[in-house]
Amino acid sequence: MNLKDFIRDIPDFPQPGILFRDITPLLRNAAAFNYAVDQLAERYQGQPLDAIVAVESRGFLFGAPLACRMRTPLITVRKPGKLPGATISVEYDLEYGSNVMEMHASDVAAGDKVLLLDDLLATGGTLAAAAKLVEQAGGQVASIALVIELEALAGRQALGDYDIFSLIQY
Repeated sequence: MNLKDFIRDIPDFPQPGILFRDITPLLRNAAAFNYAVDQLAERYQGQPLDAIVAVESRGFLFGAPLACRMRTPLITVRKPGKLPGATISVEYDLEYGSNVMEMHASDVAAGDKVLLLDDLLATGGTLAAAAKLVEQAGGQVASIALVIELEALAGRQALGDYDIFSLIQY
């Protein structure tokens, strides 16, 4: 199955000059969505992972079913003020601005090996921030998984030497 067939291009969203890769057609097609999650599960099956760390908000859409299939805990990285407990935070730059991400301080234990998961890699700022959160908590990023990678924006460079896997490349 070619997952690119289920990605819609939206020009000038959320700002003029940005070409947004919309995953909602993929989510609307149960076979394509299941195929995407199956491909991620197949890639990481058998790897010693203590948790899947999914990034707000579209990373949650893939993180939850993947965590269920792999019988692995799910940890969420969220925007400020969304988590009720004590948090740790990191500020980072986006393709079109800046933001802060937070994680519960107790979600990742020292030595935990985690899979970071998001729907899209653009400039790498969001995932680099999530990786810093995991490492601040004492965890290790075993790999980074993506649905879409925008290669022209060179997000891999912002992520250094992490193992990175993407289902779709543009």
